[in-house]
Amino acid sequence: MKRTILKTIAAAAVAISATAAMATEKVTYLFPAPDFLPAFAPFQLAKGKGYFSDAGLDVTFQVGKGGADVATQVAVGNADLGGGIGDTPIIVRANGLDIRGVALLGGRGLTQLAWRKDSGITGPADLKGKSIGVLAFQDTTYYNLLGALASVELSKNDVDIQAVGPGGIIQLTIAGKLDGFSGVPEWIAAVQGAGVELDQQPIDTIFPAMAQAIIASDKTIEERPEVVRGIVQGVLKAIKDIEADPAQAAKDYVSFVPQHSGKEAQIESIMRAYTTLVYPEAENQPLGSFDPARIAAVQKFYVDAGLVSTAVPVDELYTNDFVK
Repeated sequence: MKRTILKTIAAAAVAISATAAMATEKVTYLFPAPDFLPAFAPFQLAKGKGYFSDAGLDVTFQVGKGGADVATQVAVGNADLGGGIGDTPIIVRANGLDIRGVALLGGRGLTQLAWRKDSGITGPADLKGKSIGVLAFQDTTYYNLLGALASVELSKNDVDIQAVGPGGIIQLTIAGKLDGFSGVPEWIAAVQGAGVELDQQPIDTIFPAMAQAIIASDKTIEERPEVVRGIVQGVLKAIKDIEADPAQAAKDYVSFVPQHSGKEAQIESIMRAYTTLVYPEAENQPLGSFDPARIAAVQKFYVDAGLVSTAVPVDELYTNDFVK
């Protein structure tokens, strides 16, 4: 009898284990840049704190070769979901890549316009004749800069725009070879950490720039909606953790990302910048959701500026279904 009971218990344990294994779905998430960058902290927190596993997801992070590569890999199914900016679908969907945004990670823009205090710059109108860095000429930091310039009737020909990558932006600004840059909060923190005083202005106060976005293909959205929902909800929960307690979030993040060991204070400063400059909800735009009017305004500028060849219907560029 005892042997029979033990066999029954063992069989039940195997069955439970098999069921748990079947319930865990493997998911690949592709970042456009190294996954240890502080900009991706919500993803590392969601994974490290078990928010993805709570949704039955076994998430693997991989790194692509920039936003265009991420969009392509997600569109063709080499990655399940990926990272971009709210405007990424505008740029790539017109080229036949059937992706759309499924969550916008903040109601404000990711891009900040920053300049050295000793440059004589006080705002966009003063950029004429100045040297301004961007990540690349096919990147949102560049497109958003063009929008800021257009707001004061300047064009790319009025400014010495240099595409020098993130490391180049930081080092050249510190050295005084760039007067300023269009970039993200952690680059500002890095330059200031070297003792260089900067002034800054969020580009979304000038141009309807958007935050980071999670993107997925139409096929994944249709065939694996619970995977998309699990990723979106996990990341949004992590953002709320950062907003609620940046100091604790920084400690948790560093524990999950050892590359930043000993830099808790710097990471906390960056997280606080995100809570004020990027994450806050916009009017009538709850955290995670897209504003179709904002997308339409950005798309119109991109088409008028020749950055994209044609407009696509706005409702094909996003969905708010997974934010609810």
